[in-house]
Amino acid sequence: MFIRPLQLTLAILKPDVVAHPQVVQEIRSMIQGHGFYFVKSKHLHLTRARAEEFYKEHKGKFFLNRLIYFMSSGPIWTHILAREDAIPQWRQLMGPTKVLKTIHEAPDTIRGQFGLTDTRNCSHGSDSEETAKREIEFFFPEFNADRWYKEVEPVFKSGQVEFDETTCEHVPILKHASKS
Repeated sequence: MFIRPLQLTLAILKPDVVAHPQVVQEIRSMIQGHGFYFVKSKHLHLTRARAEEFYKEHKGKFFLNRLIYFMSSGPIWTHILAREDAIPQWRQLMGPTKVLKTIHEAPDTIRGQFGLTDTRNCSHGSDSEETAKREIEFFFPEFNADRWYKEVEPVFKSGQVEFDETTCEHVPILKHASKS
């Protein structure tokens, strides 16, 4: 089924879409429809301080205060996603950051369908393996990627997982012993 290792990336569903559960459900369906697995998920509300820490690379940029205010304005969903080429594939599914451009040039993307402005653009995704590692550690400090690759990735690669609606994560399919 999969030849190369699965790649992990961080995905964030931002407050503008999390305020609308039906939209979150549609986005999750799009994500799964594009071959992604949900490895870990968290529903949380970023404090202003945590948002500032997460976006510290944008210090000095004109949009930073607006972004921090927005990201701490309501709950978000953070997900560790997995698939081959997860980082570029997730960024392609999200669509370009500039929503007005995206609506016309990539209308079938998440931002093309649900984005409102360049800040309220539905989602965030890591732009490199190094960034993904750092961002996953920020939101999921308990997650051990080395252990996941060694112990769990083979189950995902074999397709022996199912989506658990309660946890918003793919979990191994448990085989129950049948009574003889």
